[in-house]
Amino acid sequence: MINDRKVNKLGRRNNWAYLFVAPFIITFLIFSVYPVFRTLYLSFTNYKGFGTPNFVGVDNYERVVGDKFFWRAFGNTIKIWGFNIVLQLGTALLLTIVFNDIKYKIKGLGFFRAVFYLPNIIATTSVAFLFKTLFDWRYGTVNQLLAAMGISENSPINWTGNSAIAPYFVGGIGAWMWFGNSFILLMAGVQGISKDYFEAAAIDGAGRWKIFSKITIPLLRPILLYVGITSLIGGLQMFDIPFLISGGTHGNPSGSLQTVIMYLYKFGFEVGTNQVGYAAAIAYSLFAIILVISIVQYKLMREKEDY
Repeated sequence: MINDRKVNKLGRRNNWAYLFVAPFIITFLIFSVYPVFRTLYLSFTNYKGFGTPNFVGVDNYERVVGDKFFWRAFGNTIKIWGFNIVLQLGTALLLTIVFNDIKYKIKGLGFFRAVFYLPNIIATTSVAFLFKTLFDWRYGTVNQLLAAMGISENSPINWTGNSAIAPYFVGGIGAWMWFGNSFILLMAGVQGISKDYFEAAAIDGAGRWKIFSKITIPLLRPILLYVGITSLIGGLQMFDIPFLISGGTHGNPSGSLQTVIMYLYKFGFEVGTNQVGYAAAIAYSLFAIILVISIVQYKLMREKEDY
C-alpha cells in the first residue's frame, strides 16, 4: 500500500510537470515546427500569399535550377562570406597566437575578450548605420582621413557604390562583427591543449611556426570545423547587413550585394511580387545547398584529422 501511494504521488507530480512544459511545447510546435512543414508544402504550389494554393509539383524547383538571377545572388553570397571567413579566422588566429605566446606577456585577457566580442552584441542596424556614416564617399570620416593623407584627395573611394568593392566591404563588416566570437572559441581550444606538447616540441628544437602548424592547428581542427560550419550556415543566410547597406532587395550597386535571402525576400514579401511558392522553393533549395556543403566540409575535415 505504501509503495502504491508513492507511485500515485510520483505520477501526479509527472502530470504537473507536463502541464508546466506544455506552453513551451505548444509554442515550439506552432512557431517552429509548423512553419517548416508549411513552407515545404508551399514550395510545391503556386501560392501567391492569398487564396488557395494549387499543387504544381517540382516546377518551382526546376525554375530555381534554371534561374540565373538566383545563382548570381548565390555567387554574391559566397563572395561576401568567403572574404568574411578568411578575414575573420585570420584575425582570430593571429590574436590567439599573440595572446597565447609567452613572449608577448599580454595581461588582461578577460578585458580583451569582452572588447573583441562587443561588436557581436551591437544591433545590426546600428552597425550598418555606423559603417555607412564612416565610409560615406562624400563626407565619411575614412575618406576625409585618406584625403588628408593625400591618398584619395581628388577621387574619394565609393565604398558602397562600387560593385567591385561593395561585396568585400560588407564581408569586412561581417568579419569585424564575428572575429571576437571566433577568437574566444579558438582561445578556449588552445588553452585546452596540454602544455606538454609545446614543451616537448620546444625541447626538440621546433620553432614557433612549426609548433603552430604541426601541433596547434591539428589539435584545433574540431574548433575550426565548428567555426567553419556555423559561419557557413550563417553566411549563406546573410540578409541584414547587405540589405541595410544597399538600401533594398535589389542589392545595388549593380546587384552585387543581393544575397540569396534578399532574393527570397523579394519574391516572398515585397508588395506586388506575390510568388510565395517560389520563395519557399528558394528557401528549401538553399537549405539543400547548405546541407551538402556542410557535409562535404565535415568529411574533408574528418579525413584530414584521421590522416
